[in-house]
Amino acid sequence: MSVNKNRKVYEARIVNNFRELVQYSTTHFKNNIAYKYKKDSTAKEVEYIEKTYEQVGKDIKAFSTSLLNRNLEKKKIALIGNNRYEWCVSYLAITCGNMVVVPLDKALPDNEIENLIVRSEAEVVIFDKKYLNIMKKIKEEKKTLKTLISMDNVRDKDVEIFNNLLEEGNNLLEDGDNKYEKIKIDENKMSIMLFTSGTTSSPKAVMLSQKNICSDVTNVASFVKIYPKDTLLSFLPIHHTFECTITFLYGFYSGATVAFCDGLKHIQKNMKEYKVSILVAVPLVLETMYKKIKKTIREKGKTELINKMIKISNKLLKIHIDLRKIIFKQIIDNFGGNLRVVFYGAAPMNKETIIGFNNFGIDLIQGYGLTETSPVISAETDKEKRPGSVGVVLDDLDVKICNKDKDGIGEIAVKGPSVMLGYYKNEKATKEAFENGWFKTGDYGYLDEDEFLYLTGRKKDIIVLRNGKNVYPEEIEMLINQIPYVKESLVYQRGQSTTDTMLCAKIVYDEDLIENTVGKKTENEYKEEIWKQVKEINKNLPVFKHIKKIEITTDEFDKTTTHKVKRYKELEKVSK
Repeated sequence: MSVNKNRKVYEARIVNNFRELVQYSTTHFKNNIAYKYKKDSTAKEVEYIEKTYEQVGKDIKAFSTSLLNRNLEKKKIALIGNNRYEWCVSYLAITCGNMVVVPLDKALPDNEIENLIVRSEAEVVIFDKKYLNIMKKIKEEKKTLKTLISMDNVRDKDVEIFNNLLEEGNNLLEDGDNKYEKIKIDENKMSIMLFTSGTTSSPKAVMLSQKNICSDVTNVASFVKIYPKDTLLSFLPIHHTFECTITFLYGFYSGATVAFCDGLKHIQKNMKEYKVSILVAVPLVLETMYKKIKKTIREKGKTELINKMIKISNKLLKIHIDLRKIIFKQIIDNFGGNLRVVFYGAAPMNKETIIGFNNFGIDLIQGYGLTETSPVISAETDKEKRPGSVGVVLDDLDVKICNKDKDGIGEIAVKGPSVMLGYYKNEKATKEAFENGWFKTGDYGYLDEDEFLYLTGRKKDIIVLRNGKNVYPEEIEMLINQIPYVKESLVYQRGQSTTDTMLCAKIVYDEDLIENTVGKKTENEYKEEIWKQVKEINKNLPVFKHIKKIEITTDEFDKTTTHKVKRYKELEKVSK
């Protein structure tokens, strides 16, 4: 049985590709502020830059024209850097010019950036100046990368500058260049290539079309409303589909303003100065905020009073009187006084935080999805919420629960217009991901009687950190197992009940081999030796994948008859 029940709250404008999205927003909302940010966030005298939708439209057209005059149509262009105006213009200029954008994770180590650029077959890379040296190295060593474009002004004869290309494009347009206008967008072909989380050669390259992402934007817009007067704060990594689809593209679709955050430490400060009304976040950020609120209330001796006010407010809500914004004005003012909706996903969040924010009049909207689904599969709506669930399935998608157990739990499979085209040059992985046209998510869950979707676990034991990052333990285990005297290892997380999650490893070592390598020593000395090797592995991994603690043993793990580790049994044994 599959689910596709109409839960629309709003009639949403349908867009089929980025050209349609850009054309509508830059004309219909032309005088609205699309982006707001500081010229230099470190300067004593703050200067704000504002870009109207009309100006953004002109910049997209000019930058795309400049790229097209370098014969880059249908070519792949990698994009890496902070959340910033130039990133957004580049993304839309590339895709609206019939080129393929390859957004990369700015937190990756140099060796992985190089690996993904080579695998993507990108001929051009647009980047922040901090990546200058690694990009020059890749261009010099790998003949596939031909052009470097810096989003910042750098003095280097081998590097082109974003602003120069923008000026060049404007000059070409003034001279009558119409290459951009002649472009015909095939919304069903690959236009975005996104790599899944992974190490070494493991990440898969997800092929997404403009139709994939635009259908997701349209569907989300029918569930939750962003208004032209709204301001969103962009602080999650913009290459990630959650931030990219909701903050960047849905924000643009809605005619809202996107303000760029100065950094994670400045979220609350930025929310106040930009009067942010919508936030797209992960549980770690929200739980930290909620803890601060509770701490302040406790320190002021107002816990009992606030609890009484919550009870009164909730009773009034039952008779459709909503005074939360008035009653809890002081609390809401901590977030700038304008925050009304928070979209969140990527990791589980405890019910107390969800209910706590809702009690204060801030609506939390949970969503669920994957890179392969552009990303949202399900979400709560402006009218229907159920703490603990991941909402209801988007209108144009079908979801079914495969191979259900006695409790109705099984693997979640999805079909619909936002599901990926497949994995780039990986036919085997693509075939494995689909079954009779259904994409198998690898997540386990169930649907309740009202068709709210719940997640219960990960099929492949993916560790989802509380900051929203995914970690595939098997990949790190493979690296640890390459240490000569290590037999096997198990990577797991600690701190699931707190916001301070860390990765740990239980390692089985061969006593004879380690003795032959480093000499006869105590177990603590062997642990130090193994820890030294693990630290070397950490150096070539993104920070969120670093192993922070190890436990060593000579006792081999419990295994099945096919010699697979019984992970669930071993996890019961590890030191918590």
